[in-house]
Amino acid sequence: MRNIFWKSILAWLLAAFFFVGGIGNILASDAIQADYARWGYPFWFHYLTGTLELIAGALLISLRTRKLGSGLAAVVMCGAAATVLAHGEFTHAIAPLVVLSLSVFVWFTVE
Repeated sequence: MRNIFWKSILAWLLAAFFFVGGIGNILASDAIQADYARWGYPFWFHYLTGTLELIAGALLISLRTRKLGSGLAAVVMCGAAATVLAHGEFTHAIAPLVVLSLSVFVWFTVE
């Protein structure tokens, strides 16, 4: 019982992270839009990223869809980490890599 509780708490915290990130990308500030432009993405790409983050967050909430949600979350974080690493922003890769690791951990803990 205790193990299940902590696994769910971690998944819910990840879901909250993706909800906040998704909203932040959909309602992108000028700085976020400038980042996407600097990275060479089309003007609409932050909407796609935000939508995928919101979907991942929603899927992480329920145990039935948690594996799919953690997989999508991992893919999104791979993209984020690859983007900043490809542009030499190595310190900015830490957060996506940590969240990627947590997403993979959640994926493996779903029974």
